[in-house]
Amino acid sequence: MKDLTVGNPTKVLWKFCLPLFGSIIFQQLYNLADSIVAGQFIGENALGAVSNSYEITLIFLAFATGCNVAGSVIASRLFGAKKFSELKTAIYTTFISTAILTVTLMFLGILLYNPLLKGINTREEIFKDSSLYLKIYIWGLPFLFFYNLANGLFSALGDSVTPFIFLAFSSIANIGLDILLVAKFNMGVAGVAWATFICQGVSCVGATTLLLFKLTKIKTQEKPKLFSTTSLKAFVTLAIPTTMQQSFVSVGNILVQRVVNSFGIEAGYGAAIKLHNLLITSFSALANGVSSYTSQNLGANKPERIFKGFTSGIKMAVILFTPIILLYIFFGKYCLVLFAKDFSLSSFSSENLHAGIMLLRIISPFDYLSILKLFMDGVLRGAGRIKEFTFATFVDLFLRVIFANIFSKFWGTTGIWLAWPIGWVATTVITGIFFVKGDWFKKRKEYSPQSDLPTCEITE
Repeated sequence: MKDLTVGNPTKVLWKFCLPLFGSIIFQQLYNLADSIVAGQFIGENALGAVSNSYEITLIFLAFATGCNVAGSVIASRLFGAKKFSELKTAIYTTFISTAILTVTLMFLGILLYNPLLKGINTREEIFKDSSLYLKIYIWGLPFLFFYNLANGLFSALGDSVTPFIFLAFSSIANIGLDILLVAKFNMGVAGVAWATFICQGVSCVGATTLLLFKLTKIKTQEKPKLFSTTSLKAFVTLAIPTTMQQSFVSVGNILVQRVVNSFGIEAGYGAAIKLHNLLITSFSALANGVSSYTSQNLGANKPERIFKGFTSGIKMAVILFTPIILLYIFFGKYCLVLFAKDFSLSSFSSENLHAGIMLLRIISPFDYLSILKLFMDGVLRGAGRIKEFTFATFVDLFLRVIFANIFSKFWGTTGIWLAWPIGWVATTVITGIFFVKGDWFKKRKEYSPQSDLPTCEITE
């Protein structure tokens, strides 16, 4: 566990965030594996089914992210303030609250997964496979929630290496199991879903057990409570707006998916959006590192360190991701071959291939704007300013969905992708206004090497 309130911010962020970057690469390989194996070993309709179901799984991921963010922001603030008894109580309360929420969502998911698929105009050819994939996914929700929660709490405590190790193991195992169940045992889309279920389950148990063990190493003056209404209130206060923000993203994606389905390009869109989500999720992972950094420094009453860490994070993201952005813009066609059966683009219909290429070509140049926006979100989130970035995200998705429906009537599938930059520009401006009003921006010039010195020792 690492104290992020001492040391040169640039060095601290690089050392802390690089394992996060590695973790998210493996996390994305985890997500990509399902689509790649479906496209390679089963065919275009299977790829379309997995991609179609993926948009609905994001609803559940929104709740998991809400728990993750709320738990990690609270934990990192208490860790930075060295309030270790309250820290343990907050983590225990987070686990209990998350368990109750997970059971509730599983019950609702089993009741509603087929109506949701019908609601997004899922084509008859892929409905059965989409339904099967989604059903298995829902039964694995406890693993999804606690796996993400444990990883977020590790980061809150300054440990970005342990999540990396678990994700590396889980991702590699998932790829191997995907291929085994689909290619060897001919389980089709069900094999892809069960591979994710099994690998995430093993990683969830391992990560959660290790986290609880690490907590025992932190010594406290008094015995922490197992549950606290104060901690619950703080958790709910942060989790609800974060979940709403992520739900806006999920609902927006579902509404866009509905437009996509009307053109019958699920495979091309699914392949391209998975590739692009590799970038967006990577930006978000590094921004989560900035959230932990922000929260710990606010807990230690060192707001002047935050802006320095923020700018260091921006530079890191630009250096790491420029090669991938350029790859998508100029060679996106050849990236899509990963999802094509037998690595042959001819296995894609011309409509699917064109849709995938144009999506990557149009929206990738605007990823630099996404970096800026998501890192400002990271600071706001670490400061507990959840309502501000939730509002900005709502504006983004509202504009994206509206213009996707309008533009698609004039320019077909290309019009859908043209709507994305409009939402990104608007939300970046709004987020920027909130960002510059914070103490971290006003006190940015007060930073000095003295801010890098420790205020007290951590007792372990």
